[in-house]
Amino acid sequence: MRVIRALWGSTHPGPTLVVTALSLALGLTAGLEPWRLVLLVVAVFSGQVSVGLSNDAIDAARDEAVGRRDKPIAAGVVSAGGALGVAVGAVVVALVLSAPLGVGMLAAHAVALAAAWAYNAGLKATAFSIVPFVVSFGLFPSFATLSLPGGAPAPTWAGIAGAALGAAVHLTNVLPDLDDDRVTGIRGLPHRLGARVSAVVAAAGVVIGALAVLAGSSGGELARVPVIGWVFFAAAAAVAVTTLVRVLVRPPDRTVFRLVMLAALLLAAQLVATGSALTA
Repeated sequence: MRVIRALWGSTHPGPTLVVTALSLALGLTAGLEPWRLVLLVVAVFSGQVSVGLSNDAIDAARDEAVGRRDKPIAAGVVSAGGALGVAVGAVVVALVLSAPLGVGMLAAHAVALAAAWAYNAGLKATAFSIVPFVVSFGLFPSFATLSLPGGAPAPTWAGIAGAALGAAVHLTNVLPDLDDDRVTGIRGLPHRLGARVSAVVAAAGVVIGALAVLAGSSGGELARVPVIGWVFFAAAAAVAVTTLVRVLVRPPDRTVFRLVMLAALLLAAQLVATGSALTA
């Protein structure tokens, strides 16, 4: 049980569960049949488990070097090799479960997972560190629509919103670890831009994503936007603007990190609230 708890703790449980819940919400709004919905959710969950485990397994030496005792692998509770083996198994499960949902879903999920693993394997240390997030999250809304019988990719506006969400997540997720990353030689895009610029770009990305959902889901006719869509748009935009103001008047801190992540979650909620437009 101790090893199982350690493995679960190494999957980055928070993001894993949030992304899985988002797949469930989008699948429901797309009108997936129950069996398709179950396959989609479990496939996404398995994929996220593989991404989280591979990240911590590959980073074990770096985490140990900076004293990350909160990381089970770095703390020696479970071996990096064992975690990596489970991660590979989780990838296989994710792809096997995606296959019955269609070739399109299988291909999209494979590309998204390949991008995420590429980030873990080395892209995180380059100026192109944002690319896997833009690719994976940009494809994410299509998981639900491609899982429908005769499925097709989600509309362009949904892909733009997903990509903006992924960019915001990446640019802010690493902010608390910038100093530790520098020590271990990680210099991704946020490290090169700096904390302030990264936070500004992330907040601006959320606004762009929210605008894409607002305009795209209504076909450009804003009068057709449901009230709930306006509510989430206003909330995401308000939090993003608050973040911009705060980061321009004082050095970025954990409050900025939390604000941008809140704005990103509100953007995800806005996408779900207008999800019926994905298949319109």
